[in-house]
Amino acid sequence: MSKIKFILCAVLFCFAMPALADTYDVTVNTSSIAGTTGSLDFDFSPGPNQAQAASLQILGFSSDGSLAASPELVGDVSGNLPFTITFDNGTGFNDYFDGFTYGSTLSFDVSLYGPALSSPDGTSNSNSIFSFSMFSDAAGTVPVLTSDTIDGFAFIVNINPNGSTSLSNFSAETNAEPPTSATPEPGSLLFLTTGLVILAFTSLRRRQVGG
Repeated sequence: MSKIKFILCAVLFCFAMPALADTYDVTVNTSSIAGTTGSLDFDFSPGPNQAQAASLQILGFSSDGSLAASPELVGDVSGNLPFTITFDNGTGFNDYFDGFTYGSTLSFDVSLYGPALSSPDGTSNSNSIFSFSMFSDAAGTVPVLTSDTIDGFAFIVNINPNGSTSLSNFSAETNAEPPTSATPEPGSLLFLTTGLVILAFTSLRRRQVGG
């Protein structure tokens, strides 16, 4: 391997390795409210003090219910269900709210990543919180399938200042599995793939010139 190739591989390795995500697999049994026209709420916001930068994606949303397809987005949120939604905690309130007619089930993955998880700075003293809520009305005022009568959360995930994540579940109908094995962040996968393509192209060109 040439010196240039070795250096490039080393750089790719350094960028790809630390960038890992915690992923929670979520499944909700909504059969008891099937046919109800209500709403879903996804929120990712920093705590009141200094929170280190973090990001979150909702992936693989699936349901036999139907989305209203006219979501309300507030803060640093982009995307549209059933496709990927991306949040970061750069503003105080980051929320995705959409009308929803319930079927018998819904599922999605919650992928959390960024410096707050991969490289805690040791000085930030506030967590960031992801919450998921379900409502039986389009306005989002009547929570369902939860024992949380104050905030109406089905579950929350905390990104703690030490880089760990923790789950609190308030819904007997919701199964939120602990993080799967650490996986590369979405941006790291793109970066690594691009680098591998460059390496392959460089090798091919070197063979053509040498041949």
